Amino acid sequence: MSEPLSEDRRRDVPTGTYRLQVTADFPLDDAASLAGYLADLGVSHAYASPLLRSASGSTHGYDTVDHAHIDESRGGQAGFDRLVAALHEHGLGLVLDLVPNHMGVADPAEAPWWWDVLRHGRDSAHAAAFDIDWDFGGGRMRIPVLGSADDVEKLEVVEGELRYYDNRFPIAPGTEHGTPQEVHDRQHYELVDWRRADRDLNYRRFFAINTLAGLRAEDPAIFEATHRLVLQLVADGAVDGLRIDHPDGLADPKGYLDRLAEASDGRWTVVEKILEPGEDLPESWRTAGTTGYDALAEVDDVLVDPAGEAVLSALDTELTGAPVDYAQLVHDCKREVTDGALGSEVARLVRVIGELPGVDRAQQTEALAELLASFPVYRSYLPDGREHLDGTVAAVRERRPDLAAALDALHPVLSQAGTEAATRFEQTSGPVMAKGVEDSAYYRWARFVALNEVGGDPARFGSTVEEFHEAQRRRAERKPQSMTTLSTHDTKRSEDVRARLAVLSELGAGWAELVRGLLTRHPLPDRPLAHLVWQNLVGAWPLSRERAHGYAEKAAREAGTSTTWTDVDEEFETALHEMVDAAYDDERTSAEIEAFVARIAPFGRSNSLSQKLLQLTMPGVPDVYQGTELWDLSLVDPDNRRPIDYEQRRRLLARLDAGEVPEVDETGAAKLLVVSRVLRARREHPEWFAGYEPVGATGVAAHHVVAFDRGGVVPVATRLPVGLSIAGWDDTALQLPTGAWRDLLTGGRFVSDAEGLPLAGLLERLPVALLVRD
Repeated sequence: MSEPLSEDRRRDVPTGTYRLQVTADFPLDDAASLAGYLADLGVSHAYASPLLRSASGSTHGYDTVDHAHIDESRGGQAGFDRLVAALHEHGLGLVLDLVPNHMGVADPAEAPWWWDVLRHGRDSAHAAAFDIDWDFGGGRMRIPVLGSADDVEKLEVVEGELRYYDNRFPIAPGTEHGTPQEVHDRQHYELVDWRRADRDLNYRRFFAINTLAGLRAEDPAIFEATHRLVLQLVADGAVDGLRIDHPDGLADPKGYLDRLAEASDGRWTVVEKILEPGEDLPESWRTAGTTGYDALAEVDDVLVDPAGEAVLSALDTELTGAPVDYAQLVHDCKREVTDGALGSEVARLVRVIGELPGVDRAQQTEALAELLASFPVYRSYLPDGREHLDGTVAAVRERRPDLAAALDALHPVLSQAGTEAATRFEQTSGPVMAKGVEDSAYYRWARFVALNEVGGDPARFGSTVEEFHEAQRRRAERKPQSMTTLSTHDTKRSEDVRARLAVLSELGAGWAELVRGLLTRHPLPDRPLAHLVWQNLVGAWPLSRERAHGYAEKAAREAGTSTTWTDVDEEFETALHEMVDAAYDDERTSAEIEAFVARIAPFGRSNSLSQKLLQLTMPGVPDVYQGTELWDLSLVDPDNRRPIDYEQRRRLLARLDAGEVPEVDETGAAKLLVVSRVLRARREHPEWFAGYEPVGATGVAAHHVVAFDRGGVVPVATRLPVGLSIAGWDDTALQLPTGAWRDLLTGGRFVSDAEGLPLAGLLERLPVALLVRD
């Protein structure tokens, strides 16, 4: 077994992390019990979800209500101390997830700052912490909780609080007398119909979630108060690295990262920043890089066969009735967001900008909405990213000449870095992109859902090996300490589901035949949604009926084409659930699904091993999401937060360490072998992973292999396994220097001669290899 890391090494850049979702059902003591297993697995750091006190019942921790305490339901400070002690005993460090952009306010009584602001209004000691437009509310903050405007009649005064059913609100001093309605009218807040959230709110939120109120982390006092505990944990040596949630919501991400770097003594820090294809992080940011969605897309793309695009596009056109213009779909979905869920944010931006000469309010609002809907990246960071703003203005001007005057007036206003107008535009473009694309367009376009992933581009159908290598060269040059990942708590489907679905790019005709039969026997009015659901069920099969129904319902409501979260179409959802039930109850349908899954699953496992090897060995710091060291066929949250059987993983790892070389079977032991051997190699021999040079191949199947030299170790991965099963490795050889090589996965020894190293022998046992000089 490998030696544990020293204290100095723990505080250095991680060699590999393991993400843990700490909850009341998986508290800090349970996490502590895994320290030995994680050390054996090969990581250098555990990587915890947010641990500060959060809203009651929270299963994710991104709704912090109090930054001064570790969440008691997760184990509190004592549990945290035991976790750190266990990690240190095994030579491991800790990376902690932070949420600086917003605070949970679902129950004001749980959030002391929010409660104080509601009680004292602008005079509250914490009023400056929140981003509130008091003037727009007539001096009151609007809280959208009422079922209707008439529900003010249902308010009660109970034990010195204003109550609306289970909702509790404070009463300002001296205003407690009179009827509940009279008391309400004298408060610093106004309870309003929840439907007004789309247009009349006067506080900034996280996306369109009313119960997550935006924080003004750009204020040094607010930064200090919200980071005091965490920075103390860093100073004490309990926390060794930081993950920053949603930096796009911050008024000044660069300034925030500068302040954090100074306060944390430059600890390794990554940001949850989604980069569009070809986009780079601003050079000036003091961060090691992103949390890895960009790496996820690079790995996924190289395992997709671009030749499969035509047949799947034809099927999609058949099901939708016309070819889908994805760029137009994205624009339209984003306009639904600007005109709907984030209408309050657009309206506030209009108020901040104020009157523009010769432009009326309606034209200004329309121009801003068009700019937000057309913005090609999540946000710019003026002066960085100015080209995105300039390009968007030009594109909208060409498409909408009727808005020329408004655009000409807005352009200089939105270009002035550091002004409130420019900053608010930047803070709004990110949520518009996220809600319009990740939470809408991804559920509406079902051509090939393996590509509908956070950080990806569904319109880009796969990539070449050469493009993958070029991306890794850039990664090695620009952000070699950035995190890489394949699954997170936010991915739309797990890595192994995507790996299996990637097989459809090679078997599109067979998939089309199956889908046509399913839709004929089990018709659904929304055929694209039906196609999306069937793809995901096949990708995650076998899964319980309960999980399948949960996914289908969420997908349908997120798509918003036939039913929505706020306006449920009962008739449609009944038909949807009947379609899902057919997968279990209709003998022919169940048999066809089982047969198709049996056909593609072995190829999917090959893809899974390849993508895992690539992700773990490419430039960057690899993260393993909890449980994904074995096969994990999970769908979108909450499906990807189910309990993990760690005893099973311990037993399998012990067998591997005893010398067993596993088959690529349903146990997932082959994946555990890949994960543990690569992570151990990275921890024990970081010098092996210091460079990047592509390794070529010759022969008829050369395009079926991805290989590169990291400076001491050579990962070798199979791609497009269906086509390979027909052609075989035959005369294909890896172009390595002559001499003896050893595979760290199987222990096998191989020789490369003047013709190269034959792949037929190297990849006979597993579809991947990890070579070192023997």
